[in-house]
Amino acid sequence: MQFDVTIFPKTLNSAADVARQVEALGFNGLWTAETSHNPFLPLTHAAGATSTINIGTGIAVAFARSPMVIANTAWDLAEQSQGRFILGLGTQIKAHVTKRFSSTWGVPVPQLREYIQSLRAIWDTWQNGTPLRYIGEHYRFTLMTPFFSPDPMPYANIPIYIAGVNEGLCKLAGELCQGFHVHPFHTTRYLKEVIIPSIQAGADKAGRKREDIKLTCMIFVVTGRDQQEITNNAIMTKSQIAFYASTPSYQAVLNLHGWGDLVERLNRLIRENRWTEMWQEISDEMLEQFAVVAPHDELPYRVQERYAGLLDRVGYYFPFEPHDSDKAIIWQAAAKAFQGA
Repeated sequence: MQFDVTIFPKTLNSAADVARQVEALGFNGLWTAETSHNPFLPLTHAAGATSTINIGTGIAVAFARSPMVIANTAWDLAEQSQGRFILGLGTQIKAHVTKRFSSTWGVPVPQLREYIQSLRAIWDTWQNGTPLRYIGEHYRFTLMTPFFSPDPMPYANIPIYIAGVNEGLCKLAGELCQGFHVHPFHTTRYLKEVIIPSIQAGADKAGRKREDIKLTCMIFVVTGRDQQEITNNAIMTKSQIAFYASTPSYQAVLNLHGWGDLVERLNRLIRENRWTEMWQEISDEMLEQFAVVAPHDELPYRVQERYAGLLDRVGYYFPFEPHDSDKAIIWQAAAKAFQGA
């Protein structure tokens, strides 16, 4: 099992320094996310500042961009990093795609299938000179001239990871992708009974092995130097769990545990603008299912124990902040534990 971190550099000029620290500590990978900043630009700095770790998007919103735009960006990052780049894509939800990005929302799984196939077709054209002809329901690519084609390179087989919660995207990952970003809003039971069997079904359909698809996740953890810090952190984590639990498309996770009625209770609080009360709907039993709870020194070993055989790459669901003295001990403990493993 490998350990990765997610970075949210405050400025692009700080990204290289943060990436060097990630590599120096011995972590295996560095991810960026599409939140308040572009997810790709910090990786250009990280690629130039490191030599061994993987770098990747976890995730970039696919439908906000043409596959051709993503194909160019991923190609350049793969070449710059000498094959260490992982393209992580997600669908987001309809409201964000249509209202935040003003882009087109179709049927997510078929649309993302075509997106991935389009990327592979474009890269095949650039690498092998194959005439570009991809015609689907959502995407159509039939023109590529030498002027717009980058030169072939040794790293053209760019790994694609996709993110999801429900069976459809899991099956798609098993069929077409090299990895799957497991959503932090999961339980090990959901991993065992829904996610992994669905990935296996997709792999079987394509004649692939389940081991061909790497599972990665930035997991919820609750930790602290003493019980009071753990209690305080538990409230923050419960708040995040409650936010995700209010999303109807994630209800399948709750239904598996018999907690499906939680969605309506949380949405009632949202309608009443009672956001600060939502965490109280998450019981300690739920917290234990969604998060690893342990003191600093025990945390990485509890993570290994819970996810051995289930995840290939793990990280914590909070950003790597090397200058935060309160969190430095957490990163040092993780580095020590996973290097030893």
